[in-house]
Amino acid sequence: MIEDAFHARATNSPGVGRRAVTGMSLIEVMVSVLVLGIGLLGIAAMQSMALRGGQSSLESSQVVMATNAIIEAMRANRADAANYNTGGKRCAVTNGATLAGNDVDNWITSLQASIPGATTCGTIAGCPNACVITVEWDDSRAGADQGGSARTIVTEARI
Repeated sequence: MIEDAFHARATNSPGVGRRAVTGMSLIEVMVSVLVLGIGLLGIAAMQSMALRGGQSSLESSQVVMATNAIIEAMRANRADAANYNTGGKRCAVTNGATLAGNDVDNWITSLQASIPGATTCGTIAGCPNACVITVEWDDSRAGADQGGSARTIVTEARI
């Protein structure tokens, strides 16, 4: 009875037929699906950028921790701190015969283990008075929008 009153009112209105009040058209459904699809693609792109940025941040944090570890090793071996200088960029271990050489080799090994890729290198210069520790690595997975592919962190310390 209520349904009959609704249809009577809808069909009695000028220019409105029974077909106009029966539901959504196919075009409306397709537009809704299109808008939903574009929104989901945007969410997926944001998630991808967040993952890349998170990985880049993790690598930076690991570099800072490894740099602090070599500084603390130098402080523990203060008498031999001048032997921690690498004399240039070190990308591979050299099988050091001293405690300082072993510490630097372990530092390079830990850097390359925590940041995958053979392009992770470290430099120690100016010790013991004004140590400058530089770590360089390839961060190409982060992309140009996250700072590019070559990353460098420089830490200065006094022993």
